[in-house]
Amino acid sequence: MDKILIVDDTTAVLQALSLLLEIHGYEVVTTTSPEQAIHLVNQLRVSLVIQDMNFTSDTTSGDEGKLLFSELRALNPHLPIILITAWTDLEQAISLVKAGAADYIAKPWDDQKLLTSIANLIELGKTREKTATLVRHQAQQAPTQSAAASVGLIYASSAMQRVIDMAIQVAKSDISVLITGPNGSGKEKIAEVIQAQSALYKKPFVKVNCAALPADLIEAELFGAEAGAYTGATKLRIGRFEAADGGTLFLDEIGNLSYSGQTKLLRVIQTGQFERLGSVNTQQVKVRVISATNAHLQGAISEGLFREDLYYRLNVIELQLPALAQRSDDIMPLVNHFLPGRKLSHSAENTLLQHAWPGNVRELENACKRVAVLKSEGVIEAKDFAFGQSASFTSPATPASKKEPDKAQLEASIKAHQGVIARVARQFGMSRQALYRRLNKYGIEY
Repeated sequence: MDKILIVDDTTAVLQALSLLLEIHGYEVVTTTSPEQAIHLVNQLRVSLVIQDMNFTSDTTSGDEGKLLFSELRALNPHLPIILITAWTDLEQAISLVKAGAADYIAKPWDDQKLLTSIANLIELGKTREKTATLVRHQAQQAPTQSAAASVGLIYASSAMQRVIDMAIQVAKSDISVLITGPNGSGKEKIAEVIQAQSALYKKPFVKVNCAALPADLIEAELFGAEAGAYTGATKLRIGRFEAADGGTLFLDEIGNLSYSGQTKLLRVIQTGQFERLGSVNTQQVKVRVISATNAHLQGAISEGLFREDLYYRLNVIELQLPALAQRSDDIMPLVNHFLPGRKLSHSAENTLLQHAWPGNVRELENACKRVAVLKSEGVIEAKDFAFGQSASFTSPATPASKKEPDKAQLEASIKAHQGVIARVARQFGMSRQALYRRLNKYGIEY
């Protein structure tokens, strides 16, 4: 049943309009307060609003009505609003209709005219919703939507559409692809789209987080190790390249790979050959490499932290994934996915759309999980997300006041901390991987 909200300071008007609309099959909600009207529209799924223009005794300017109208439009730009008042002003009526008012009716009103206007506006709203549903349904049948759905990728923005279109196109070849974008923006999902749409979709798909690989274990992790090759290696270890033979290897956060690891990686990409740690036997594999990074690799190249020849081997095709704040059309579909069946107030939706999302989709998912626990039922309000009280999702970085340590400072710190890399990294406010890169840059043994 269509729900209509009536806002008027005269009880007799509320009663007369309620009776008229209820007789014709509408559900009616009434209030004399503009503030309560805003609350009701924020809480309820109202199909149409009928509002007076004056709510204070002896007031005929219409300023109160214009303010309420603008606030309701801000909550829901598509909500039909019929303005009704005893104090008609043609200039005011024209200005508000231009601003989006659905109709402007004088008191006393014509019942049939009012009913016709309401019926037409509600039917128009239903037609708009049906059209939007049809468009969404057709989009879901499109190849790109099917490809995205197959890996659980939720989106509605044209920006993501372009990335996925390109991902499907490059999936048909076996060239190397570099996916760039901020943390939490969905780079791994794009890699999954490429794999799912490629000729290798039934072959192994192996994922490696390079940021989690210590420099002293990178060779064993990627290329494997014979039993006894290093302390603790009690049995043969199969590396990631060997495990991905015939399929695809996804190297996430490639910018965090140590310089020595980059050198070994370049060789296997060029030749498909490598040796397990502790072995003299050369292994031969055929692996498609997809890599991803949130770092500016060209800047790292200029600083001597990333191999230029490896960069061009990895970056045959680059897919740039925009931050969530740059594709706001994706926000509500993602929220509906993370909070299925939950109702959000218009103010909550507006807050989500206006938030900067420094942690991108990952931050949005965590925010929704937190709300699902802390507000397990009822309409979710903007305050329930409590952005000001949540932990920052931005990645830890070296404080701006700290300068990059030079070779002498690094050597002195290593000596002072007796070679404990974690303590050295902590002293300079950087990650261990960032420290490893600088040690390799300066040729410092560790």
